[in-house]
Amino acid sequence: MTNHNHYDLIIIGTGAGGGTLAYQVAQSGKKILILERGPFLPREKDNWDTKVVFGSDRYHNPEVWYDRDGKELHPGLSYAVGGNTKLYGAALFRLREKDFEKYAHRDGISPEWPLKYRDFEPYYVQAEKLYQVHGQSGEDPTEPFRSEDYAYPAVSHEARIQEVAEALRAKGLNPYHTPVGIRLNEAQRYLSQCIRCSTCDGYPCLVQAKSDAEISAIRPVMAQENVTLLTEAKVLKLLTSPSGREVTAVEVEVQGERHQFSGDLVAIACGAINSAVLLLRSANDQHPHGVANRSGQVGRNFMKHVLGSVIGVSKKPNPTVFQKTLSVNDFYWGEAGYDYPMGQIQTLGKVNKEALEGSAEAYAPLTPEQVATHSVDWWLTTEDLPNPNNRILVEGDRIILDYTENNSEPYDRLQERWIEVLKSIDCGDEILSHCSYFVKGSKTYFTGKLPLDGVGHQVGTCRFGEDPATSVLDLNCRTHDVDNLYVVDGSFFCSSGAVNPTLTIIANALRVGEHLVDRLNA
Repeated sequence: MTNHNHYDLIIIGTGAGGGTLAYQVAQSGKKILILERGPFLPREKDNWDTKVVFGSDRYHNPEVWYDRDGKELHPGLSYAVGGNTKLYGAALFRLREKDFEKYAHRDGISPEWPLKYRDFEPYYVQAEKLYQVHGQSGEDPTEPFRSEDYAYPAVSHEARIQEVAEALRAKGLNPYHTPVGIRLNEAQRYLSQCIRCSTCDGYPCLVQAKSDAEISAIRPVMAQENVTLLTEAKVLKLLTSPSGREVTAVEVEVQGERHQFSGDLVAIACGAINSAVLLLRSANDQHPHGVANRSGQVGRNFMKHVLGSVIGVSKKPNPTVFQKTLSVNDFYWGEAGYDYPMGQIQTLGKVNKEALEGSAEAYAPLTPEQVATHSVDWWLTTEDLPNPNNRILVEGDRIILDYTENNSEPYDRLQERWIEVLKSIDCGDEILSHCSYFVKGSKTYFTGKLPLDGVGHQVGTCRFGEDPATSVLDLNCRTHDVDNLYVVDGSFFCSSGAVNPTLTIIANALRVGEHLVDRLNA
């Protein structure tokens, strides 16, 4: 085993949290080591091949995890520079102000955060600029306060989606432009990196026009002399001092050999699941239940949202190419006669024939081609609530997701309500529901949700707070138990809200990055 140079900061992971943190701290000139277990995702024609992207592990983590009953799970995650942002849909929403407050849901209480929206707002502004988020303020009644407008104009609707937006407005709803992180110049298309193709949501971007963490955060700093990026470097465990109060080394496997690296500060940003796994696997005499786990909260309160898709098939064709431009929050906090939050609705990337062919019998008498050419495709998100029994466990080499879905009724209500709306605007002569091309149900209505494998919205496993007995991290995302150890990804969330968590993860990484620079300069 070899020992390498000492660094001011070691960052483990290059996704929305780790990549952004690296960008923020690299500007300080501090000596940084960035460890990424995956390679650079290959740029190749297969980036845009539906069958390769969704039907193979070419760009996904090939690991097998398990549910609490021992059933195999195949998580939809990418291990590569940029992390899971390489395959995300780049929908970058702010949480609402009330998402940071204590709030009653159908199945319990969404807890208050120790910091509020106002504490994150300046960093949301920075995050939207760094990730080139295109949006338009003033359309969504639930939109939180903004100190600055979007720096980039909203992505325009194509003709069919514009019709849908106008029909929704005529019904008294408030559709708004989805905030999307893409490098698009619609005013001068010949200068635009983004070509508004049909392979954005869930695909790697062949033309590197998606604002993922590699393109937005890692690439701009990786050539700096003070930054070392080591790919295909899997962190195995953290080593601590005899007192257990500091991390003294990070043990890493590189090309089959073990190495140790040391840093004044260490920041874990492996995603909420794998960050918890790393802490649990690093158990030692000082930390018998896992590093920084004196509270017993590491891995607990795992949240992933209640998610599903609805395909509205109408007689009218939908030739839309880039469809992910429209969102609806009218049911975010409930509706008349229902006092509990329901959730958020947004258009998906356009479903194509190749994506549906594997389940052709489910759409009969329609063919996959008929569905793909006549559908408008929607994504529904309902908040799931933190439950200490929903947790990440490690048993030997096994990663176990012990998770029972909650808040299912609001999701079901949101789905039924949205089907009513689609039918009322002639956008759903036939309604189908699909998740990652997983479909089940009757001939006319398909009611599948995203299964447990779908962990793209993972948060909550190392919540932050002021009480070391009930939280893992302090307000700067430093572990209560270990003075030089931070967790900077979705782990810190106290609740999940009902929008994609990525922008909040980015904003928090910018916030914590400021703190780390101050600490390193002290």
